[in-house]
Amino acid sequence: MAAREEELEVRTKQLDIAQGQENLPVSAWPPGAGPEPFQYTPDHVVGPGADIDPSQMTFPGCICVKTPCLPGSCSCVHHEETYDDNLCLRDTGSEAQYAKPIFECNVLCQCGNHCRNRVVQKGLQFNLQVFKTHKKGWGLRTLELIPKGKFVCEYAGEVLGFFEVQRRIHLQTTNDSNYIIAIKEHIYNGQILETYVDPTYIGNIGRFLNHSCEPNLLMIPVRIDSMVPKLALFAAKDILPGEELSYDYSGRYLNLRDSEDTERTDNGKLRKPCYCGAKLCTGFLPYDSSLFLEKPNIN
Repeated sequence: MAAREEELEVRTKQLDIAQGQENLPVSAWPPGAGPEPFQYTPDHVVGPGADIDPSQMTFPGCICVKTPCLPGSCSCVHHEETYDDNLCLRDTGSEAQYAKPIFECNVLCQCGNHCRNRVVQKGLQFNLQVFKTHKKGWGLRTLELIPKGKFVCEYAGEVLGFFEVQRRIHLQTTNDSNYIIAIKEHIYNGQILETYVDPTYIGNIGRFLNHSCEPNLLMIPVRIDSMVPKLALFAAKDILPGEELSYDYSGRYLNLRDSEDTERTDNGKLRKPCYCGAKLCTGFLPYDSSLFLEKPNIN
């Protein structure tokens, strides 16, 4: 009996795409199949060219002990509250959300784990499954209802410098999947803060999220301990069990076709077709033209 239980435990671990590093196991479908191996990490890791180590603590903690963390009294809540009483993101899908930086309370804060300003840091709360799609390779879906505004998962991987991103992108062929995402945040005086994340070799389940021109997830940078933001994905609407999870690779929500859509990138490569099946599908996957401005030294 003990040997059988041990075998079952081993099989269960093998089926967990997250390798036991999330709150919940992440299954794969069909049974016996799975994506190409990669190194799993639930959090960002420092990669080549990164200016900041994402594991480095750079923020002080708040001193909210007897009072809740609220705007005006908590040093972490700079504007209005980020989450409501049900720990759902307020104003989901609003463009205003991008204009207001989000900070959660961190390990140095005195408010404790009961604080309502701690959501993303608590990790995976829903049962998810990696599955084989018809045209898009592997995808990610939910096995249970996810209410609108709930945190779903992070998009975690290697945090890279700009030139390393360019090098990796120029080495890709048309058949290669591009997992690299560029987050550009407008801060002040016209300055832009850029964060580049690549989960190709080291990453989490977020790497299996496919693009959709009518997505059900919204990606928002959330900072906790470090200036390097967590790329947090929230439900933009109620998501039903079995529904594929998706976000807009361009960083926008409900992207529309425009007259500048072409079949090639700025370096002449054919753009990858979009198979999201949405009524407002643009026909091609988004790409960041700034990463093709100069050809890097790839030696």
